[in-house]
Amino acid sequence: MTSIRVAVVPVTPFAQNCSIVACAASGRAAVVDPGGDVARIRAALDELKVSPEKILLTHGHIDHAGGAAELAAALRLPIEGPHRADDFLMSQLDRQGRAFGIMDARPVTSGRWLDEGDSVGVGDLVFEVRHCPGHTPGHVVFINRAERFALVGDTLFAGSIGRTDFPYGDHAALIAAIRDKLMVLDDEVTILPGHGPASTIGAERAGNPFLQG
Repeated sequence: MTSIRVAVVPVTPFAQNCSIVACAASGRAAVVDPGGDVARIRAALDELKVSPEKILLTHGHIDHAGGAAELAAALRLPIEGPHRADDFLMSQLDRQGRAFGIMDARPVTSGRWLDEGDSVGVGDLVFEVRHCPGHTPGHVVFINRAERFALVGDTLFAGSIGRTDFPYGDHAALIAAIRDKLMVLDDEVTILPGHGPASTIGAERAGNPFLQG
């Protein structure tokens, strides 16, 4: 990857991979899934010497979106994503937080709901949006084909897939989304999930036990 800079900031007790994705040419950046620990995220932005221009959300769970309202207000950043189908989760982030002892989460209203086939810009970088329901109804992923890089949230992990044991989860929909929208990418594409280490499409195609058969 030559035109993109990526830094991972683990946040929340769930060790969620908040990502700072920056355009190397312009220094403009997006904060992807700021689930909490906003002071830590701001410190990372300062250390990287990048200029944040927006917040991107893959889905509406507390560990991914719980710090979005605070960060957006502090840095005057617009929020883009996820798909509107996650509005019911975003509007109840305070309630989600209390269930896990996180008392400072605030509801979030996206400034731009994203749909299949949309694109989002970060400096000179362009990411394709793919709607990948299953973990949540409105989950989206962000794909940069030029850099062979994808931010996949909680759809696909190294050796695993996202949970679907929520009342609104849909295992069949998740598997279909992974097969139809992620596994069609080149083997060399790096995936950065919401938890755990990065992987590649090729590694998951070959060895992920949930995708065999």
